[in-house]
Amino acid sequence: MTAKRKPNAKRKATSRVKSPRPLAKRFLGHALPGVKSGELTGRLIVIEGADGSGRSTQIQRLVDWLEAGGRATTQVGLKRSTLASSELERAKNGNILNRTTLSLFYATDFADQLENIIIPSLRAGVTVLADRYIYTLMARDMVRGLDADWVKSLYSIAIKPDAVFYLSLSPEKLIQRNFMKNHTLDYWESGMDLGLSLDMFDSFVQYQQLMAAKFDELHRSWGFTTIDTDQSMEALNRELRGNIERVLG
Repeated sequence: MTAKRKPNAKRKATSRVKSPRPLAKRFLGHALPGVKSGELTGRLIVIEGADGSGRSTQIQRLVDWLEAGGRATTQVGLKRSTLASSELERAKNGNILNRTTLSLFYATDFADQLENIIIPSLRAGVTVLADRYIYTLMARDMVRGLDADWVKSLYSIAIKPDAVFYLSLSPEKLIQRNFMKNHTLDYWESGMDLGLSLDMFDSFVQYQQLMAAKFDELHRSWGFTTIDTDQSMEALNRELRGNIERVLG
């Protein structure tokens, strides 16, 4: 009897090791009240990068690819909260926000999306694609001189993504792409509020260099993937899809 039971016990133990289990999400600091990380079975994929890096185009292609493969998706991003986005846009248009007010506006926008879109979607097993996430917000705040520990505590409620891809491109090429698309440069994306230069072109280059350096610091802390976007949209999409396939398994 003993000799017959041993193989069965061994097979059962092996089966337990190989059985797939849902990956529990981790919060960067503390979870929101009533949220259990084990219930969040969806995946959170983040695409970071400056305006002109091809970020939004790639996310739309990834959505089409994922949904064609049978995966439900949800998209989030900056200034998309129904609570704060319209007020934030109006305040930014006046170019009068100070750095702390700007930071808290974006934090409110993020928190509302986290509670009402990201967490419910992950709980439903949906793949969430974020068109920028807290890393852009933290980098902007720290470049503007806000205390790093205060900024990190502000976003301690955030969920740690399953993957983060930072699309990197030189400031000079970002200028070209922004002008091709919008025929102008954005006041805030040029860092004009920092007084780096009276010339918007010079300010844009300096600000984007500061942002790239800050993302390099965040990369070392958080370990996300940096991808050079100075390639065709098709090649970039193939590289992203290959990385995401490994994440999704």
